[in-house]
Amino acid sequence: MLRMNSGTGHAIYHSGIWSWDNETDRLHFEPHKDLEDSKERYIVTNGYRFLRTLNAAEEKVFREEYVRDKTTFDDDVIAISDVRNLVLFLMPKEFLKLKFIDFMHRPAVRNVLHALIIYFEYFLRMVEFVLIRRDEVEGDKSQIQSEQTNEMKRIFSIYLSQYRMLVARNYSQILKGEGEMQEFYHMKQNMHISASQKDRIFHEHFLAVTIQIVWITMHRRAHHVIEMEMNRLFCSEHFTKHRPEYLKYTPVERSFLYGRRNKVVNYRLQRSPLIQELEYVVDEDLPILWIGERLYRGDNIRIATIELEYIVPDTQLHMIDVAHGILGNPKRLYNTILDLNWPALRLENYSEANDPFHIIRQPTILIPNLSDEQNVEMFKNTEHFLKIFHIHDTYSTKSLMKWLQREHKLQSCKSDDATNIFERCEYELSKTDTTSGILQIIHNYFKIVSRLRKDGNYKEIKRDIPSYIKLHRKNSMIM
Repeated sequence: MLRMNSGTGHAIYHSGIWSWDNETDRLHFEPHKDLEDSKERYIVTNGYRFLRTLNAAEEKVFREEYVRDKTTFDDDVIAISDVRNLVLFLMPKEFLKLKFIDFMHRPAVRNVLHALIIYFEYFLRMVEFVLIRRDEVEGDKSQIQSEQTNEMKRIFSIYLSQYRMLVARNYSQILKGEGEMQEFYHMKQNMHISASQKDRIFHEHFLAVTIQIVWITMHRRAHHVIEMEMNRLFCSEHFTKHRPEYLKYTPVERSFLYGRRNKVVNYRLQRSPLIQELEYVVDEDLPILWIGERLYRGDNIRIATIELEYIVPDTQLHMIDVAHGILGNPKRLYNTILDLNWPALRLENYSEANDPFHIIRQPTILIPNLSDEQNVEMFKNTEHFLKIFHIHDTYSTKSLMKWLQREHKLQSCKSDDATNIFERCEYELSKTDTTSGILQIIHNYFKIVSRLRKDGNYKEIKRDIPSYIKLHRKNSMIM
């Protein structure tokens, strides 16, 4: 990743306009005030203030302590864990609880984030499609919608419902509190009493962090659209704030974006839209509930496409020519806060014909084949017998406790401007251990090999390493 700051406590470049001031007879810089172009310090998400940019001291702490370990898979590209670590560093200090940090590192939560990113990748395209169609059917040069257009909208609405179904399937595993998520269940086993206040605060923190993760992954666009839809999915429309920045959809647009399962009833009986997707699942969509668990064996191309997008790792999406925001893009094109660096992108010489990471190409919607949807009930599925095995990055208690020390590390870190060059060099020399022992070098080597290769007899080799070293030292002394 590229650095944002170099020797100063502020960003190198500021977005604004230079103009000549005749009164003072000198140049005057006027920064942009727009939210998308300015480098404001904070951005508000669900009432919580997240950092929008980093100064030199914060960037130094983040790059030294909280960047993903190099021993993990595909360290040179952006993964969900990279975005998660960045958001955990940018979130307010009241979020720094060991239970919440541990919760965000669980594989079940990672599956929910993965499904949400896939869903919002297509939801934002559908919102853009709705806004374009709104302009086309209004005004003096309005267009008449044909029967094929309405049928195409119905198919797009079904596609969004299928992605919501995948999100609901993963989210229900957290709600049930089974397996590794049992300690986060809101009901105590012995007392059977729900901690409503703590659970509400925990849920609000989770929603705010999730919105930030999806927003950064989507190239930091459509923040209000993501915030509105995320609150609707998890809290229903009864508990969603109506802000002037939010888009207002017509009843036809709502039925198109929210799907046929969306129902608004009394708030006492209201269920979230995610749970509504699982109440009545048609037989044709049942294989979607097994995506990621068992390999699909059938001739439904739509379900096979969803499965391919879901099971392919987020760091290898360019191999199937699919884009999920910034996931899978090279880190060399992004800075510390995962913002695209356009000067570095120009050196890559990407074009419309040569764009493996969908950076130059604009997001598009593929027009579905209407005849395939008419014969959806004729698709055949065979028995499942192949299970899918997922590999998740492990984490330790030490790495979790490091997040709780974030504020202390930020306060103790001195800015480059306030430190003498000689003192800084002496500090770096004293901190850096250039005399790594043989045991440490071999340990680091086998730590990387054990993750990137298949299972081998590495334990036996590690057990004999001290004897090898003693023999090597003995021979060297004899010589």
